[in-house]
Amino acid sequence: MYDKELVVQILNQICNASLTVMSRFELVSDVSDFTDSPSGMEKMDSLCMQLIVIGEAIKKLDKITEGLLLSTYREIDWRKAAGMRDILTHHYADIDPNAVFYTCRDKIPVLSKTIRRIIADIS
Repeated sequence: MYDKELVVQILNQICNASLTVMSRFELVSDVSDFTDSPSGMEKMDSLCMQLIVIGEAIKKLDKITEGLLLSTYREIDWRKAAGMRDILTHHYADIDPNAVFYTCRDKIPVLSKTIRRIIADIS
């Protein structure tokens, strides 16, 4: 069995990072909001940092729970979510702004909702 307190702490890290992403992404309406100005690139950089935090926490959580917790919440592709961290960290110069935009717009709200549900379920 895993340390429930530690798991909740990590889930809260993911929740907080996802809320930060959603807040920072509010004024982004198109990929060009990232690519057409230095401030847009800074915005994308800050979002990428939060996506790295999320991916790293997912990896840690999966290790601590031996893959048993997250696998029961199938609405998220946990492997891809964690894998995005690797891409953002190791291939930073090759980041696709479209992928960041799509992830922030379509994936993070679902992730945030799921994480809150997991916290409620194990509390």
